[in-house]
Amino acid sequence: MRVLIINTSEKKGGAAVAASRLTEALNNYGVKAMMMVMEKQTDALYVASTGGGMAGEWHFLWERFVIWANNLFSRRNLFKVSIANSGTDITQTREFREADIVHLHWINQGFLSLKSVRKILASGKPVVWTMHDMWEVTAICHHSYTCDRFQTSCHHCPFLRLPSANDLSARVFRRKQRLFAGAGIHFVAVSNWLADRARRSAVIAGSTVTVIPNAISLSHFKLIDRTDARSFLNIEERYVLCFGAARIDDDIKGLKYLIEALNIIIRRRQLDKADIRLMLFGGIRDEKVLLQIPVNHTYMGYINDHHRLSQLYSASNAVVSSSLYETFGQTLIEAQACGCTPVAFAGSGQADIITHRQNGYLADYLSAESLADGIYWALTTEIPPAELRKNVCRRYAESVVAQKYVQLYRSLLGRKGDTL
Repeated sequence: MRVLIINTSEKKGGAAVAASRLTEALNNYGVKAMMMVMEKQTDALYVASTGGGMAGEWHFLWERFVIWANNLFSRRNLFKVSIANSGTDITQTREFREADIVHLHWINQGFLSLKSVRKILASGKPVVWTMHDMWEVTAICHHSYTCDRFQTSCHHCPFLRLPSANDLSARVFRRKQRLFAGAGIHFVAVSNWLADRARRSAVIAGSTVTVIPNAISLSHFKLIDRTDARSFLNIEERYVLCFGAARIDDDIKGLKYLIEALNIIIRRRQLDKADIRLMLFGGIRDEKVLLQIPVNHTYMGYINDHHRLSQLYSASNAVVSSSLYETFGQTLIEAQACGCTPVAFAGSGQADIITHRQNGYLADYLSAESLADGIYWALTTEIPPAELRKNVCRRYAESVVAQKYVQLYRSLLGRKGDTL
């Protein structure tokens, strides 16, 4: 069985990490899996590149220009939407021709266009599409927030400056409906929350949706003695929290709720602020936001080293996800694998990972007061690190997730009369 995993990036972003881990897991499971990306970032032999370069830059810039022009030349929300109007044709590549299964992941920002997807579907190969956000089930947005028009017909889009009945979202909605109608794509959601939205979407109405979580490499994320980890990181405080994201000051990551929750804990005098250290990692646009944090804190920037991340998670009592929405919550299972208790808002993908007050805490949605309760609970309630890791091994180990995908691939190939 030959599987081609397709994702815009090899390593940048949560979808890229998930797709890379799946490719590696499938190869370890005995499947011949290749990953195709716009540009390679490692020397992995199982990763192929379409070249990117000037052509990739052109596709990216043309898509952004069309969005910018339709938004009356405003940069507001420029990167919160995608229209897939320009992209690469991968159907002529050797990797595509040799594949038995085509497995799409996150294909935006100029990698594949809707026309490119149409050519993939026309090849007759079975297509699996793992959704890492809501773009596949809406017209143009990656997260719909409180908007539910995708359930009937997108229009009057809140991400556009002049929303109307026939705005950019309405036009792309119709294109996507025509593309997906009867296409036979098997969609995979990484959480039940995302699957629920997908099944209510008018964009992919009638399509099959399966839930398969992201995998974690347990050989990369290891349980390290907490005292040793803190000593290495020069942490002296009694209570340690960590918070990370691709961009930690992105509004959707909800850093302001974490800051307010820490202020509430201090005002309640539940814990002495001198006893708390917040460890932050990931990108940031304006470091001035860190001045608002009321406790000792360390900003570690991007961390690409798995051992370094394992040290950070193992040193922490709790990891906090204050995101407005998470389709899954990769940092939460990474942290649990290293013995760190997760705290997150309920109401999205984190609910699949956390069983309230058993292996973490689910706070009331967007309630800083409830988030403060969760942080205090996680800092003062000792869950055996080995138990947290055992739960992750059982549910998200690479072999477990790979087996679920192999079963799906076999069912699709079986329906086409192929043998393995």
